[in-house]
Amino acid sequence: MPSADEISITMTPELLRAVRESIEAGDYTSTSEVMRDAVRLWQRQRMEDAGRLSEIRSRVRRSLDDPRPDLTTTDADRHLARLFADEGTETSGA
Repeated sequence: MPSADEISITMTPELLRAVRESIEAGDYTSTSEVMRDAVRLWQRQRMEDAGRLSEIRSRVRRSLDDPRPDLTTTDADRHLARLFADEGTETSGA
């Protein structure tokens, strides 16, 4: 196993109880194993969040770079009114 540094963490009693219960249940063999798993999950979540944020930024950039003219408020209101009217006729016919 590669060299490792030792750290100290502080947990609420509820979190510590959950860790100990998971070890007692046989899900993990040690507190260190629980913490390593938690950090791996945290890293994966951060990577997924970064990917989603990158996609959102990309979509915003494409929207800002779109050469089509902007809609006026009146045009947008008319379009939304048509969409809502169409939804109303689709659901009322059921």
